[in-house]
Amino acid sequence: MEFRQIATIAAKELRDRLRNRWVLAVALVFTAFALVIAYFGGAQQGAVGLRSIEFTITSLVSLVIYLIPLIALLLGFDAIVGERERGSLDLLLALPITRLELLLGKYLGLAAALTLSTVAGFGLVAGVLATQAGTAGMAAYAGFMGSSVLLGLAFLSLAVMLSVLAKDRTRASGLAIATWFFFVLVFDLLLLGLLVGTGGERGAQAFPYLLLLNPADVFRILNIFSLDDVRSLYGLTSIVPAALAKPWLMALVMLGWIAAPLGVATWRFRP
Repeated sequence: MEFRQIATIAAKELRDRLRNRWVLAVALVFTAFALVIAYFGGAQQGAVGLRSIEFTITSLVSLVIYLIPLIALLLGFDAIVGERERGSLDLLLALPITRLELLLGKYLGLAAALTLSTVAGFGLVAGVLATQAGTAGMAAYAGFMGSSVLLGLAFLSLAVMLSVLAKDRTRASGLAIATWFFFVLVFDLLLLGLLVGTGGERGAQAFPYLLLLNPADVFRILNIFSLDDVRSLYGLTSIVPAALAKPWLMALVMLGWIAAPLGVATWRFRP
């Protein structure tokens, strides 16, 4: 495997996203939504305005869970199938480059664009928070930004896998939207329905570990358990055992969510 070939493909993908202002547009979306939520996040409690870093992170967690997976899936769903439909995939594979190098180059280029837009968008908000609330808690905010990047990379990995598996762009886009609905909206409802339907007699012990099957829940647990002041605000603190209340362990699980779909995509992309 030639890393120079991977870097060349990745650089082209990143340049394309920078040229069509995709990175700038997404960074502005993150900044705008984050500022609105940070300012009005306490409206339900009868207060508006920027509050503590911990409270701001708690408010932003919901935004990230809805927005970043959707953006990552829409960014990567046509990475391979799009090239195949345009007829450029055969041309790329005719060059002295392997399928694995092409796949990794595509993923790393898209990952760089997504990471850049996420860090730029939430980084601007960090500057505003630092001027209003001081630098205390900025380490926690940096952890929140890092976990947001990991969440985006996990769903981007899923998108690339779907792009390899799908026969055309239409099916790939449908699978991407279905994946977003399942992990963001349906998965937790199914688990709660199981618990409520059985009166808590079935699945209660396995419930915390079933949450690890959803990268969005891993992100939620990762941020909740990294902040002492906000643990009591979520019911998850009462059902997630102390064995899982470790940020480094949740980060490893998230890395697994990045590696596993890419492994499947690599396997299916073989000639």
